Amino acid sequence: MYIDVHSHLDYENYGDLDSLIDSFALSGVKKVITVGFDLKSSYISKEIAEKYDGVYFTAGFHPTELSKYREGDLDEIEKLCAHPKCVALGEIGLDYHYPDTDKGLQHELFLRQLYLADRLSMPVQIHSRDCAEDMLALLTEHSKLLRHGALLHCYSHSAELAKEFEKLGICFSFGGASTWKGAKKAKRTIGGLGVDRLLTETDSPYMPPQSKYGTFPNTSLSIPEICACMADIRGLTVEEMAKIVWDNAHRLFVKLG
Repeated sequence: MYIDVHSHLDYENYGDLDSLIDSFALSGVKKVITVGFDLKSSYISKEIAEKYDGVYFTAGFHPTELSKYREGDLDEIEKLCAHPKCVALGEIGLDYHYPDTDKGLQHELFLRQLYLADRLSMPVQIHSRDCAEDMLALLTEHSKLLRHGALLHCYSHSAELAKEFEKLGICFSFGGASTWKGAKKAKRTIGGLGVDRLLTETDSPYMPPQSKYGTFPNTSLSIPEICACMADIRGLTVEEMAKIVWDNAHRLFVKLG
């Protein structure tokens, strides 16, 4: 059984969601987590998770979406986190990719959401782009806030830094980009981490795997290919890798059941 721990399901990019989600189960993808990145998408994720048995969701504010943030929004995120199918607070984090980045605001809202997750005994899904050293420093300083679990989704930093993040008890998910022929850094990271730290994701509708390169939208149907690549790197069968990932996901996201 496969699981996609980080996707972005909506009503705009995928056409007929009923047929698509039916096809997930037929391909062996039994559970999918659709991830909120602001208040509106968190509510949409909740609505989709309520409609489909195998879909779960997260709620949170992404670092590049903070222009939408208004005081009081975290109170709404807290209410969403109480939902029985909300498995994590996220995605939250840091992203220095764009030249107009407000690093101070990103740090403030990231920390506020980490504190909220800790108070709610929730794991977090973390976005981290072009900010490796700051991310490691912040999470090291506030490591106690990660005691309920943390995932660095679509991990893109070095294999060496991954070992430092791993010391903090963090898990890592990898998507379609890890299957690309030139993805040497991701493959080194997958090969070097403890197998109990590895998870599969798509970040759909983005980042298709090698066999679907250039197509849109990517979907959770790509998970078997991603898992097979991970199994090959680790010298395991696909069945063994899928079972490990399934168990890792349910250990991290306890509300998956």
